[in-house]
Amino acid sequence: MLWTKFSLLAPVVSAHNIFTNFYIDGTNQRDATCVRMSNMAGKATDPIRLVTSQDLACGVNGETGVARVCPASAGSVMTFEFRTWADSSQPGALDKSYKGPCAVYMKKLDDASASDNAAGNGWFKVFDDSYDTTSNKWCTERLVMDMDGLLSVKLPADVKPGHYLVRPELLALHDADKNPPDPQFYTGCAQVFLNSTSGSEPSSQVSIPGYIDIEKNQAALTYKVWANNLALPYPMFGPAVYGSTSKRDLGDHNASSQPSQITGLKAENCVLSIGNWCGIELAKYSSESGCWNASDKCWKDATECYDSAGPTGVKIAKFGRTSALTFKMHAMPEQKAVPPPANSEPSTGQKSEEQLSP
Repeated sequence: MLWTKFSLLAPVVSAHNIFTNFYIDGTNQRDATCVRMSNMAGKATDPIRLVTSQDLACGVNGETGVARVCPASAGSVMTFEFRTWADSSQPGALDKSYKGPCAVYMKKLDDASASDNAAGNGWFKVFDDSYDTTSNKWCTERLVMDMDGLLSVKLPADVKPGHYLVRPELLALHDADKNPPDPQFYTGCAQVFLNSTSGSEPSSQVSIPGYIDIEKNQAALTYKVWANNLALPYPMFGPAVYGSTSKRDLGDHNASSQPSQITGLKAENCVLSIGNWCGIELAKYSSESGCWNASDKCWKDATECYDSAGPTGVKIAKFGRTSALTFKMHAMPEQKAVPPPANSEPSTGQKSEEQLSP
């Protein structure tokens, strides 16, 4: 079977989803904050179909780090939110017919906000779940029907401190038994700085892409979820789940000193944040030129905010940009003609509201 050609023949479907934000011990880190996701609003909810694609690591644009890295503690509960509509303009997490397993992986990095560090070796699994014989539901079904699109896992309590990518993964198998097979992966990555005093390093690490063997894992990727008698247990792919108390899973177990987070922090003078963008309070002014400079800076900041807004924040960023334009036009002295700002329309057609549908 030509697994690398799934996308050429895959059917068009509608109820896709996207990982948009996450919670640390119940505290929402807010939409897109510390999250790597596609910057193409119209296609952000599309699945990854090529098991050999680098996009399988952190999704489309997943090799591009974002400015913020959110702090967490070893042993914290991390909850990932999935949505059918990135900006929550309509409710929903995933069509319940999209049956399949879930997993969460982590990868330690020198700097989670840096780019070109997602695909490749270093990933270890901290959670997986497939079919529950008690509820007779797949993990994705429970995510939709029982958990309102929220997937929670407990972070390892004994791994080394520092920067990590944390990667939730959903696999929809509703079309996996078709010809050609069409298993659909949904993923993204959270940038996290883990506070820990332990020094363990999981020895069972894999490469993404690469953790799926096309021949060895064929049964998992072509699984018949619509069969009357399911072939259970589901043949889960990837490494075994890392267990903090399992000595056979431990690499270096030397105690480690706790480093301090330096990069990825929210600016102390940030007065407004949208996603990974921070707005800084404008300098006070008392003159006409000061007013002009302030309005010009406001427009530039709003443009930067809009350009950096992911699919979750397009409407908010557009409102901010429009407000900045209004301020700029009304703050100028009457005797001065205000030239229309360059590129006053959205700088990329990918962020129009018409393209926000999944």
